[in-house]
Amino acid sequence: MSGRDRRGTKQRMLDSAVLLLRERGAAGVTVDAVLERSGAPRGSVYHHFPGGRNELVLGAVRQAGDYIAAMVDSSRAEGDAQQTLEHLVRFWKRALTKTDYRAGCPVVAMAVDSREHLPDAAELVREIFARWQASLAEVLAAGGFPAERAQRLATLVVSAIEGAVILCRAHRDLGPLDDVLAEIGPLLDRTR
Repeated sequence: MSGRDRRGTKQRMLDSAVLLLRERGAAGVTVDAVLERSGAPRGSVYHHFPGGRNELVLGAVRQAGDYIAAMVDSSRAEGDAQQTLEHLVRFWKRALTKTDYRAGCPVVAMAVDSREHLPDAAELVREIFARWQASLAEVLAAGGFPAERAQRLATLVVSAIEGAVILCRAHRDLGPLDDVLAEIGPLLDRTR
């Protein structure tokens, strides 16, 4: 098997674990479920993830966190926080409708799930949320907000988006994301 094939199998397994986290939470990410969804052979689990299920789950959470961070980071150069918020809202609307409201945020899933069997999960979740908040704060500061206010607004944006995703799933309606955009968007506009 070539190196490319191995990377492909590992990535399929991580992608499958992310999807399972989004839909079922950490408890729903079993080795069997990942293998079934990814189509990977059983022996590939410990080949790619010597730490087993725990390493796989933590890798999936890290990947999901990196994905959102990259979205925020890509808007940092523009320094337009409102545009960043709009981009995040569009992303979550697409994700929710594409999965018929089954898929939420895998980082939130890990944050609220019981983690006694994944001792490194709590620190990883804190790191991911802190990274998102710091990136958003940088976008806000680049847009002219004082550093302290930029940090508070970044916390508000992360909290509002994540809460809205949960409400959208509960109500099977995208309205909470629209509400976040309508009410928080103007707070991020320095021209007003």
